[in-house]
Amino acid sequence: MEKFLLHTCCAPCSIAVIDELKDKFALTVFFYNPNIFPEEEYLKRKNEVIKVCNEWNVPMIDWDYEQERWNEEIRGLEGEPEGGARCAKCFALRINTAAQYAQDNGFEYFSTTLTSGRNKSAAVIFPIAENAAKKFSVKFYAEDWKAGGRQEKGRKMVNDRGIYRQNYCGCKYSLHK
Repeated sequence: MEKFLLHTCCAPCSIAVIDELKDKFALTVFFYNPNIFPEEEYLKRKNEVIKVCNEWNVPMIDWDYEQERWNEEIRGLEGEPEGGARCAKCFALRINTAAQYAQDNGFEYFSTTLTSGRNKSAAVIFPIAENAAKKFSVKFYAEDWKAGGRQEKGRKMVNDRGIYRQNYCGCKYSLHK
């Protein structure tokens, strides 16, 4: 099977995607989300992804938290509205880090569960990921993970397993929206 690296933002966004890909590819989940604030929230989300990966025996890479790196990346964009330029910069940081990891570790494909989020646009995410794919010479598996009933399936899977569902995107600026 081909090696596939899936950047994952949280268990609610990733559970249906992991379920779909785990038997088609040699899947590895890549948890890299330096945007999540506060750190306690980050740890909650990470632990839920670990539970999902353990359930299906899917390997997970737990990348560094790097909150300061994220703060540097979005500097000057703090006042941007949710879904604006700050978010695109945040997506790019996480997607490029995943694509580089994929290249460095022999993965044929990478993708991200960011498109699962109800407020996340594949039209914004895909060009960022396609540029990362070119830059790091790895194939981007372009899929709007909201489509095809996956969001509803994921919601049911989360409810059935009692998985924590956050009520904000993740960064300190989305926390107060």
